[in-house]
Amino acid sequence: MKKVLFNLYRIVVPKPLRTSILKKDLRRKILDFFAVCPENEINDEQRAVLKYLENNPVTIFPYSFTNNYSPDKIKVFFDPENRMHYVLQEGKRLYFKKRWTKRRIQRAYSDLSQEQDINCPHRYISEEFYPEKDDVLADIGVAEGNFALSAIEKVKKIYLFEYDREWIKALELTFAPWKDKIEIINKYVSDTDDNKHIKFDTFFKQNSDVSFLKIDVDGFERKVLKGCRQVFHENFPLKVALCTYHKNNDEKEFSALLEEYGFNISYSKGYMIYYYDKKIKAPWLRRGLIRATR
Repeated sequence: MKKVLFNLYRIVVPKPLRTSILKKDLRRKILDFFAVCPENEINDEQRAVLKYLENNPVTIFPYSFTNNYSPDKIKVFFDPENRMHYVLQEGKRLYFKKRWTKRRIQRAYSDLSQEQDINCPHRYISEEFYPEKDDVLADIGVAEGNFALSAIEKVKKIYLFEYDREWIKALELTFAPWKDKIEIINKYVSDTDDNKHIKFDTFFKQNSDVSFLKIDVDGFERKVLKGCRQVFHENFPLKVALCTYHKNNDEKEFSALLEEYGFNISYSKGYMIYYYDKKIKAPWLRRGLIRATR
């Protein structure tokens, strides 16, 4: 009966209204949860989020810096030769899927820019943790390629892992000026080897120069890590930027795993509220990512 009512609710209530209702309910739950927590169990970063939620709705990044990224201010250009749109990132062209509209690109790049803001919990790098000139970067879950593009002139080489064929053409155009430093691998990184997937352990056997891993794969991080076991067992210098916000226990489980392999762990500052996860639960606030070094 509950399933029938749920399906009826999804049919009758438009998605934007359902999302609004979900966010209002989640905001109430978060504030109520922390209201009864002992004061000494709430840290300063959590207090900052709670202060924001007192006067603002739930967002993925519950901070005022997001107000600086209006999609309307993003300029989208058209490449007539390749018939594809792009934006300029640090003076370099970042191409998008051919079928995407200008408005969709504006929204997408606004989100990407927020993610890498210096104050964002999703930021891959910090003042102490970043790709260096002798690093070889493996960008696992590259999609648009904005992170790789920001690093391309700072590193020795980048491997781009992306299975979505719509992104391949965009990536080829984005990184055309640096063909000698880029290799695109048209597979998902996972815990198995087949026509669509490759374990990073398998890839590393022929490409043992990798020194920096960025892993952001929409909740499939566990499979990627499972396919990295042999690489992690080998005691060589390695940096790992690993997302921890997609599922409830990511931070705890991934931290324990990496520490077991001898990595030093630090976290991005602040918290995310990943309301897209239907299984999200108390304490609701999640660290964006781990920065690990060995």
